[in-house]
Order: sequence, then structure tokens, then C-alpha cells
Amino acid sequence: MFCVHFLLLMAKKTPGCMNIYDAGEVFGIMQLQLDKEEEEENEENEKKRVNPGAGMSCKVVVTRDSGLQVSEPTSVFLVDHAWTYRVEQCRQQLEQIPGLLPRMAALMGVDFHGEAPDPDTVELVMENMWKYNQTYNLSEGSPEDKVPVWYIMDEFGSRVQHSDQPSCRMAPFFYMQGGLAYTLLWPLHDLQEGDEVTRDYTYGETDPLVRRCRLLPWVTADLEGVISVTSEPPDSYYENIALENKEQLPVEIQPYTVPEDKTLKVYSDLSQVTNNLTHQRFQLTEDKEEADIIWGYTHIKDYRKLSEERPHVMLNQFPCESIITVKDCMAAVARRAKCGQQPDWLPETFNLHSELPQFIKHYKQRQQRGNDNHWICKPWNLARGLDMHITNNLDYIIRQRESTPKVVCKYIEDPVLFNREEVGMVKFDIRYMLMLHSVQPLRLYAYNVFWLRFANRPFSLDTFDDYQKHFTVMNYAEGVQLKQVHYDEFIPMFDNQYPLYPWKEVEAEVFKAFREFFEAASSRPPPYGICSYPPSRAIYAVDLMLKWSTGKKASVSCSLRSWSLTSAPTVPGPASTTPTSTTTCSRLCSWISPSNARSHKSHDLLYAVFFFYTASHSLCFVSV
Repeated sequence: MFCVHFLLLMAKKTPGCMNIYDAGEVFGIMQLQLDKEEEEENEENEKKRVNPGAGMSCKVVVTRDSGLQVSEPTSVFLVDHAWTYRVEQCRQQLEQIPGLLPRMAALMGVDFHGEAPDPDTVELVMENMWKYNQTYNLSEGSPEDKVPVWYIMDEFGSRVQHSDQPSCRMAPFFYMQGGLAYTLLWPLHDLQEGDEVTRDYTYGETDPLVRRCRLLPWVTADLEGVISVTSEPPDSYYENIALENKEQLPVEIQPYTVPEDKTLKVYSDLSQVTNNLTHQRFQLTEDKEEADIIWGYTHIKDYRKLSEERPHVMLNQFPCESIITVKDCMAAVARRAKCGQQPDWLPETFNLHSELPQFIKHYKQRQQRGNDNHWICKPWNLARGLDMHITNNLDYIIRQRESTPKVVCKYIEDPVLFNREEVGMVKFDIRYMLMLHSVQPLRLYAYNVFWLRFANRPFSLDTFDDYQKHFTVMNYAEGVQLKQVHYDEFIPMFDNQYPLYPWKEVEAEVFKAFREFFEAASSRPPPYGICSYPPSRAIYAVDLMLKWSTGKKASVSCSLRSWSLTSAPTVPGPASTTPTSTTTCSRLCSWISPSNARSHKSHDLLYAVFFFYTASHSLCFVSV
């Protein structure tokens, strides 16, 4: 029905052009003056006001004498978007686009005086806009293109109120020919003159508790019966993920030892491998069917077929490894390390899709105790800081559930900082390369050459949309400085800045966390844990930060508090932006234990990785 109506609307509203906004012929905005009793009630609970901050309450009503008929093909209306933006551009646009700040302030009921944008008004608009924001995202393009777009409808669209029994429906529509986005409005039943136009702000949400939680930006709700404690999800959680991933698990096979004199044929669709693998032990091939090693970029799905037909082909992936590489699964598995509770090395983490009520309860408990309440929202499966949001605004966090799937983690309010002489005390994070040789038994190794990333501005708990202050991934952004410090230069610098906390001891705690996590991830069979498959090897990049432990300042110590783990089908090589040394130590630490390490010199981690594939009993490296 809707598609037919829309096509007829297109035929009516000028051929090849969507630029007719005729909602004003049918609807009007009505301002309601609140009586004294209502004003007092609103002062006590501003959240109950759908137009927060405004002295008048507004609603949209049908003004046409003949009303509005759902069967009429022309009963579909265009609603303009007053402001479309991505969050990282928000502040700059409010400060620089003429007329934008006054318009948004007026729409949101925020007092605005004068002509020049002032910081306080900008902050108020950025705080209140989450009651008005809508979102969509593009399905094609680069990862940057797919970051959700937020928009605020014009004064008409923004005045349409919520109702659990809505009279109309509204949805965004992207007009490809014009390259513009609109919102469409159409009635769900016939409306008479004077009837109110309403929509469901949480359309499609069937869970009553989640629905109440999602409506909190506009309507207060009692969450008294909700428990804030989260535990590991039920088995059905992992089973559903396995069904969605459509992985066919391998049959059981016996381990295979590669003959030491065999030249291994390598198939890879990664230029970093094909351009740099020149050792005589390996021969590149473009025929996947004849390969002894498949080093692929895309995820392997049919492990069963490989295990039955080519059980000796070695792979750069493990079955069911998504339970550690996707953020929501990673957090769930990490709880297994502490019998269902958050381990010390994992920040408080909630899945906004499945744990929204628990998060809101926890947030409010922290608020009542006066604890810091800054959180960072992270997409389940994006990297490089894309679509990440730092805020203490509960409305902001709740609305993130409407965009890409996310987890919300406690933001590190007291990170261990690094003193950059030219800048000051900045955030930094560390990337380790972990190599998983086998699951049963668990054989895990770490490359002791770690990579460092630094923020470009001094850290402080404010202006959380300042990317160069709160984030460290600078090598993808244009026009920003990329600070590089080699690991062997960093260690003495860190020890000099923090003499009471030697890097050797800090790293030992980091390795302990790695070990605990992989023990948890391999403690259960698939799909609840990583699947044991003898021909599989894998490299994972672990990004982590350090935080001062709680307690008295005199006894403060470093502790691992925040990390993310991603599959790393590529490895740092000559083309990497990270500086490397011709005497790089390729030490892999068995069980993350320095005492068991063997050291060899290598120009490049790449060869170490490939020998890692062939070494069944020991790690063998060569200088090249």
C-alpha cells in the first residue's frame, strides 16, 4: 500500500523532482499554553515535557476541513530536514554555519541571545539535540561513508509528538536522483480536522521494558525492578550468532606435521603478503586449490568441506573466532574469566542491544553515588575510532541504539598519560600482535615489538568531540600529526616518567590479561568458544590502554583497563607506517612468559608468522 501511494505521489509532485512541501495545506502546529498546575508539574519533572525547555507545548494537528484519508494516494507528505550532520562535525557546524545555531536553539527551546554563537548555547544545543535527532546510514561505500548520519527534521516534523497508538508513520527516504534525504509522513487511519498527528518514537520495539527504556529521553519510567548486574549471556546467544554467521564447523581431524624440506605453496589475496613473502621455503600461487597455506582476507565459512577434502591445508583463521573479534561477543566471553562477572582488565561493558535496561540502571546508580559517568559507545564491528561516542549524556547513549549495533564501555577517566614534550600529558594506547597456534592445547604467543599511538592534545575530561584529545588513531585522518615512537625508545621513556612502575612489571600484567582471556575463550566448545582445528593459525591485534588503579594515590599502580581485539589477516611489514628496525627482535613468548622466549633477528614479522605456521613443536626463525 505504501509503495503504491509513494509512486502516485511522485507522479503528482513534478516529474523527476521531489521539491513540493505541501504539508502546510493539511496540517498546522498548535501551541498549548500550560496552566499553572501543569507548569509546576513540569518544573518538577522537565523530562515529561516533549518540547524540553520551551515555555509552550506544541503539537501537530490536521487543519484541512476535509481531513485526511488513508486511501487517498496523495496522503504522503515530504518533511524537510533542517540539519543533517555526522557527530564529529556537529560543533564546528553550529559555530560556523550562519543561522544554524539560532534555528536549532529556537527549535529546542534553548535561550539564545545575540548574533554570534557562544560556547554555552552550543553546549546546550548539543545536549538537547538527542531528543530531536533521527538517523540513517548508507549501505554502500567506504567505512567512513557507512558511519551513521544524524538529522533533525524541520520545525513541523520535530513537533510531531509520540504516542503508543500513533495516527501516522514517519520514515527517512533517500532520493537517489537528487542525492537528498527527506522524511515521509503518511496516515495510518483516517483523520478528521483537529485530530492530532502522532508517531511512535520506538516503532517496531515489542519488548515492553526495552520500549520504556528507549522512551526515557522523552518519558520518565520506573526501573525499580531492573538489576544492574550483568553476567555471561545464555548459550542461545552464541547459538544465534553461529546461525547468523553460517559457519560450517569442521569434522575432527588429526594434527599434521609439515615436512621440514617441503616448499609450501601460499595463496593470498593480500598484497602485503604477496609483495613481501620471498623466502625460498614458500612459493606463491594463484590457484587456491593447490595451496598448502591459505592466507585470506575474507572470512572462511565452510570449514567442514575443507576438513573433509583438504585437511592438511593451513589457514589464517579459526572457526568461531568471531566470539573474540566482535566487541559484544568479546565482552561476553571475557566475563567467563571471572565466573560471569567483569574481570579487572575489562571496563564495565554493556551491550546496548541486549543489556540496555541493565546499563540504564547502572548509570543511574553511579549518578546517585556521585561517580564519574562518562561512557564510550563503540560499534560491534568497526575500528579506527569510527562511530565512537564519548559522553555522560544518558539520552545520547540511549539514542545510539537506533544506529549501528554498539556496546557501551566505561570511559577511562584517569588514564596513564604520556608526557609529549611538545604537547604535554596525552593519552596513548598500545597494540600487541598475538599469535594463536592451537586451542587444544592452548598455545598462545605474543610479538614483543608493540606499536604505540598517541593523542595530539593534552588530556582532560571535557570537549569529548575533540578527536585529537580523546582518540589516538591519527594515521587515517587528513591534516593531523601522527606521533610515532618505537617500542625500544618508549620503554626507557616510560620507566623515566613512572619510575615506581617499571614497564617490565606493567607488561607482565598485560600478558596475564591476554592469557586469562584466551583461556576463557577456549574453555568451552564451539559455538560457545573458539573451535579447535589443528590446521588453523591466527594473528590478532590487541589494542589496550592503561588506567591508574583505584585506591589511595600513594599506592597507585598501573592496570589494564580497556582493550579491543581484532583479527589481523595482515601484519606489519616494510610498507607499514610504523617504523621498524633491521635488528627487530622477533621474540614470541610461549604462554606469554618471557622466561620461555626464544629470540631471533628478523627484518620483518612476516617471515616469523609463516614459520609459525610450519613449526609444530618449536618456533623457528631465520635472519633475512
